[in-house]
Amino acid sequence: MTDTSVVIVAAARTPIGAFCGSLSSLKAHELGSIVIKEVLHRSKVDPSEVDEVLLGQVLTAGQGQNPARQAAVKAGIPFQSSTACLINILCGSGLKSIISGYQAIRNGDSDIVVCGGMEVMSQAQHTSYLRSGIKIGNNDLVDSLLHDGLTDAFHNIHMGETAENVAKRYNITREEQDQAALESQRRAEVAQKEGHFDKEIVPVTVRSRKEDVVVSKDEAPRHGITIQDLARLKPAFIKNGTVTPGNASGISDGAAAVVLMSADRAASRGLQSLGKIVAHSLEGVEPDVMGLGPIPAVKKVLLK
Repeated sequence: MTDTSVVIVAAARTPIGAFCGSLSSLKAHELGSIVIKEVLHRSKVDPSEVDEVLLGQVLTAGQGQNPARQAAVKAGIPFQSSTACLINILCGSGLKSIISGYQAIRNGDSDIVVCGGMEVMSQAQHTSYLRSGIKIGNNDLVDSLLHDGLTDAFHNIHMGETAENVAKRYNITREEQDQAALESQRRAEVAQKEGHFDKEIVPVTVRSRKEDVVVSKDEAPRHGITIQDLARLKPAFIKNGTVTPGNASGISDGAAAVVLMSADRAASRGLQSLGKIVAHSLEGVEPDVMGLGPIPAVKKVLLK
């Protein structure tokens, strides 16, 4: 019996580098190419067999034409055999790439698709509009990290403020947020020390004039952090707020990729699937609240 369901046959990611940390000298497409090359190796897929590369990226100012295409070609995928598309729906860009890859395979448009995401927030450009010239006075530089990635375009508020709005709406206290952050840090520390992330991470070699440095560990976890450490941090976004540098989402650098194909194709190639895509759902929410999209999306997908 034919099985046309779509499966993931390989997955890999770089370490997650801290903001202005060990991976900050690399461009997003360079990290993207590393994980693409790795997942093709793990899935025993020749680069010429890839029909399409779909990558999520938000901060693209000054990154050159179509960074997804740059990443694909740098990974060895021939110009003639594959297309590449960049996707931007902010935080969900990488997930959307997988949905789009799934749809392409189910519709018969593609056989093998590489999906994922890449971002080097440390490389976000400062920009200025000078096209028509400056008659008199100053012209400000605009931080594209803030403007394009971390500021709600409809209410002109920082993403941290949207998190504050969620805390206010659902009566989430500072203490509850700190406890959640502490547990997240604890789990990350245990996972690192026990090597649970090692198989999914592809080490990145960062070249410099002095020496090459191999980065193989996530840089965000703060080993040994305590609830007292978190409690000492001041609110970062509004006066008397609850969101701090210790319990907010991080700013970081990294990339990840997966290889998708039909279950039949995977079986014919002797590949064991890591998972099967059963259903998906996308739902819109108000832009002034952080991270609530999964709530209606999960409710909808469970009905499928």
